[in-house]
Amino acid sequence: MSSVRTRSAFLAIIAACLALTSASAHAEQSPPQDERLKEVIAGDHRSAENAARDTYRHPYETLTFFGIRPDMTVVEIYPGRGWYTEILAPYLKDTGTLYAAEAPSDPSYEALQRSLEAFDQKLKDAPELYGQVKRTTVTKDGDIAPPESSDLIVTFRNTHSFMRAGTEEASFAAMYRALKPGGVLGVVQHRGDPKVKQDPKAASGYVNEDYVIALAENAGFELADKSEINANPKDTKDYPKGVWTLPPSFRLGDEDREKYAAIGESDRMTLKFVKPEN
Repeated sequence: MSSVRTRSAFLAIIAACLALTSASAHAEQSPPQDERLKEVIAGDHRSAENAARDTYRHPYETLTFFGIRPDMTVVEIYPGRGWYTEILAPYLKDTGTLYAAEAPSDPSYEALQRSLEAFDQKLKDAPELYGQVKRTTVTKDGDIAPPESSDLIVTFRNTHSFMRAGTEEASFAAMYRALKPGGVLGVVQHRGDPKVKQDPKAASGYVNEDYVIALAENAGFELADKSEINANPKDTKDYPKGVWTLPPSFRLGDEDREKYAAIGESDRMTLKFVKPEN
């Protein structure tokens, strides 16, 4: 009996050790939580309208997938009215740097002009949050940030705008120049139907995933990872006003509004590229 009890005790110890090892390995695989980022996303400085869109845009999961840290130099491409700037600027202001690389002004494009004016006003209204943002402009030949100065560049739903302007190759080249070797480019974009031939001007707002990957790789980037964080299988991608038929734009007004609201925002690819070390 004594030997049986001894053997049982020995087996129990082994089982406990294995359980601890398994738990330790699991903990190592789980990404560390960024409490500062969570705090900023939950901050009352964000408008209720913007915060309501977190359910579609998943800012915490998206930014941590891209590997953001508060000590990084980050470039945000085409910040629009500043939806992501509301998160990035407060998060980076103490120990990092944020460049806002804006679209070139175009008086003939009223929606763009309104967006640029709204962004300008946002930064002026809260200098304690946005006073340290460095503003640049995306041009065909210019730099969005000093060469090889940036740890992370993020571009949210902008590739179709590059294509509309015919600057997609120049824009990806500018992002490549601005990144340090080993730096990350994070791309979120309305994802097109791979069975539909890509419109070179992306008039619908949708861009095929392989097309975006080719643009990045042709600029010198390497695809590091993909995520389905921002996927939406309800999105059929075949609407009268393109992606802008869906919320938040609702370009058809009240026509079938409930149907499009039930679909939600677009299906989006989330791609992580790296600039090779050498």
